[in-house]
Order: sequence, then structure tokens, then C-alpha cells
Amino acid sequence: QVTAKTAFLFILPQYNVSVPTADGELVQYHYGLKDLVTILFYIFIAIILHAVVQEYALDKINRRLHLSKVKHSKFNESGQLVAFHLTSVIWCLYVVVTEGYISNPRSLWENYPHVYLPFQVKFFYLCQLAYWLHALPELYFQKVRKEEIPRQLRCIALYLVHIAGAYLLNLTRLGLILLLLQYLAEFFFHMARLVYFTDENNEKLFNVWAIVFVITRLFTLTLYILVIGFGLPRVESQVLDPERGNFFSFLFNNILFRMSVLLLVCLFQASVMWRFIHFQLRRWREYWNEQSSRKRVVAAAGTKQQTKPLKRDSSYHENGVVKAENGTSPRTKKLKSP
Repeated sequence: QVTAKTAFLFILPQYNVSVPTADGELVQYHYGLKDLVTILFYIFIAIILHAVVQEYALDKINRRLHLSKVKHSKFNESGQLVAFHLTSVIWCLYVVVTEGYISNPRSLWENYPHVYLPFQVKFFYLCQLAYWLHALPELYFQKVRKEEIPRQLRCIALYLVHIAGAYLLNLTRLGLILLLLQYLAEFFFHMARLVYFTDENNEKLFNVWAIVFVITRLFTLTLYILVIGFGLPRVESQVLDPERGNFFSFLFNNILFRMSVLLLVCLFQASVMWRFIHFQLRRWREYWNEQSSRKRVVAAAGTKQQTKPLKRDSSYHENGVVKAENGTSPRTKKLKSP
């Protein structure tokens, strides 16, 4: 029994509470320091799954493609993220649909703070934190190039800050919808990179990713404005109460603070869109340059074919001496005197 309790501490979420409802009692969860133990256990699980995907899927494909070292590293990165994003999108979509967060958008801010979480919501957040924390030692295991490490560290830090912030500040419902939108766009991007590495002439999926990216950015910005601008200021409890998990809803009652936060959100989304537009313009410029160079090569080949080669005379010169077709000199031979 002692080992069973210890195993449950690692495997299952802790801090369960029975919450009375109209239909009876409902078991829900809140967060605490014991969550770190559960996250540590699932970090090891994520490392094992990472190795399985690498060994039985990505390495076999890499042997067939014969990619360069740079493309090999990017292919492994995108392959791992495609598997993770696809799993997370399906799991997150199932959670938000079954919990009714999509059918009832008011639930994103109603009854804030959302201190008590259903089992599947808390377990999803713990697994998300475990995955992005496992990505830190994977930088060493995968022997990532030094110039790629700052970019990947920045990406990991952003995901950890957003996921942990939503979890600790009791904004888990809004965080689920934002993660669903973000992971959907990232899935199409890394899928497009995998297709591009297998066939460099196939860039159609990048166009699909561009459309999905713009749509998800618009939905993300709309959600921020809806929840921060209109939802949280209408929450009944507008008093700072850390014990109940109400950290900052009272601040959104101040219109100056609310507008400042919305301005920061809009600026951040604008910077993301600017980088996206810059990337698209550079890609289109490279595409048109490649197309124009191909047309020039085809045109040059056509002109070469049109020019007729000069006919060679039947008699030709060899070392300044005219030769006939059979190689004999046309010069008359002198007869020897008898």
C-alpha cells in the first residue's frame, strides 16, 4: 500500500476535492507543489516517446531521403512536432468540446476564478508542461547545432510561460482555446516542412498553412478582446483574493489597465503578423527568382538548338597540310629515277 500511494503520487493528478453540485458531488482538482512530482514523471515518459518516434519513424525515413546535416536536423524537429501537435490538437479539441467551452463562450470568464478543474483539464496541462520541459534535455540528446539552440530555447520558454501562466492564474479555459488555435497552425507549418524536405518542388501545403495561420491569428485576437475587454470586467468578484485564486480580475475593472493590456496584445499579434508577412514575401521572391532563372535557362537552350552547326569540309587540314577524306595528301608524288 505504501508503494501504491507513492506510485499514485507520480502517475495521477493530486489535490482532488469533492465539489457539491445539483446532481450530487463532483470530483475536481486544484494545483499545488505535488504537481511537480507528476510533471517529473511525465517528463521521462515524454523522453521515451520522443526516442520511439525518432527510432522507428524518423530515422527510417531519413535513411531513404539522404538529407544533408542541416535538413536532417530540421526534418527531425518538424517530425517530432508534427506528432506532438497532432496529438495535442485532437486531445485539446476533445476536452473543449466535452467541457462545453466552445458551445458556451461565456464559460471562458463566467465564475472566474476557475480554481477547480476537471480531471482531463488538469491532466492535459500537466502533460503539456512535461512535454515542453522535456524539450530542454532533448537539445543535448539530439545534438542540436549551436546556432539553432537560441531559437529553440526562445520557443520553449514562450510555451512554458503561456501554459504555466494560464494554469497558475486560473485562466485554464481561455488557455485551452488559445493552445488549440496555436497548435493547429503549427501542425500545418511543420507538416509543410516535412513535405518540402521530401519534394522541394511541392510547396502547396505552405499556402494552406498561410491561410490557417491568418485565420487562427484573427480568432486569437478576437478571443483576447472578448475575454479581457468584455468578459473579465463583468465578473462578480472584483476584489484581490489570492486564497480563492482571484489574482487580477479587479484590475480589469479599471479601463486604463484594460486598454493597456489590450494594446500590448494587439502589438504582439501585429509583430507576429509582420514576421509572417515578411516570411511570405521572401518566399514568393525566391519562388519568382527561381522561375525566372528556369525560363532563362530554357530560352538559352532553345537558341542553341536553333543555331545550325557548321558543316565540315570533306577535305580537312592537319598540321597545315590539306588532307583528303581517306587521309591521303592530294599532292602528287615524285617519281624516283630508275
